[in-house]
Amino acid sequence: MFKIILFVGSGSFLGGVARFLTSRYIQNTLISAFPYGTFLVNMIGCLLIGIFFGIFEKGNLINTEWKMFLTVGFCGGFTTFSAFANESLVMLKDGNFFYLALYSGFSVFLGILATYLGNMITKLI
Repeated sequence: MFKIILFVGSGSFLGGVARFLTSRYIQNTLISAFPYGTFLVNMIGCLLIGIFFGIFEKGNLINTEWKMFLTVGFCGGFTTFSAFANESLVMLKDGNFFYLALYSGFSVFLGILATYLGNMITKLI
C-alpha cells in the first residue's frame, strides 16, 4: 500500500507542476476573461486519461502502480475541478454570463468527448 501511495504522490506532484506551467503559459499567451489555461489543461487531461484507460483495457500492459501513477496521480494532479469551479464563480460575480455558459458547457461536453477520443485512439493502435 505504501508503494502505491508513493506512486500516486509522485504522479500528483508531476501533474501539478505540469498543470501550473502549462496553464500559466497558455493564460499569459491568450489574454482574455475566458480561462483558457484551465480549460485547455482539463481537456488535455481528459484526453490523456482516455488514452490511459484505453491502454489498460488492452490487457496487462501496465501494472497497478503505474496505473495509479498515471490516472489518480498525474491526471488527478494535472486537471483541476476546483480551479474550474472558482473561475466559474468569478465570471458569475463579474457578470460574464456568456463566458460562464461557454466555459461550463464546453468543459463538460468537450471533456467527455476528449476522454472518449483518447479511449478510441487506443483502439486504433
